[in-house]
Amino acid sequence: MIVTIDGPAGSGKSTTARRAAAQLGHVYLDTGAMYRAVALAFLQADAAPTADGARQVLPTLDVDVQYQADTMQVFLGDEAVTDQIRTAEVGDVVSNVSTLASVREYMVDEQRRIGHEQADVHGGVVLDGRDTGTVVFPDAEVKIFMVADLDERARRRQQEYEAAGEDVSLEEVRAEIERRDRQDRNRDIAPLRRADDAVVLDTTDSTIAEQVAFVVDHVKAQRAQGT
Repeated sequence: MIVTIDGPAGSGKSTTARRAAAQLGHVYLDTGAMYRAVALAFLQADAAPTADGARQVLPTLDVDVQYQADTMQVFLGDEAVTDQIRTAEVGDVVSNVSTLASVREYMVDEQRRIGHEQADVHGGVVLDGRDTGTVVFPDAEVKIFMVADLDERARRRQQEYEAAGEDVSLEEVRAEIERRDRQDRNRDIAPLRRADDAVVLDTTDSTIAEQVAFVVDHVKAQRAQGT
């Protein structure tokens, strides 16, 4: 089974998807982390987040994931970069890198490959991102679109940066998310939008446990219906 969870930055996708996958006995594929790994590759190559930069980076790019005790680890080649990709510096670059047509083409192919592989091995995979239900897996059995108000999303993202040892003000994070929202909604390729058959989950005032329970219950209900 393929379960997709899409939504804007800070809506709670990653934490909810990871915990829901664990409860369902599925694996979790964090597509945002994969894009962050690509952004890190651009930084390491001192490449601009442009089409020319992509032509410099993509020929040797090798993004992969491995699962250790059901936890997803991200790799660039043989280098584990799971912690490095959560910095504010990477966050500043990923929004531009992810709009590049060649990067998105590469990533969609990789996400489909990994998603199908993991679903075959584990019986199901839960993905989260911006376009997993509209572009990557438009035929996914379950699609959820998560939303939350801007201030709450900024607070959550700031906590992520603090956990990674980054000192970033709430105002800076809020501005970053507003900029990312505009880019996500207005980009020409795979703009952020809700799939017609996706269920909307507003997480502004809900706990993580409530969000996870909603996803798990919905997946089980769809499975019981044979979809």
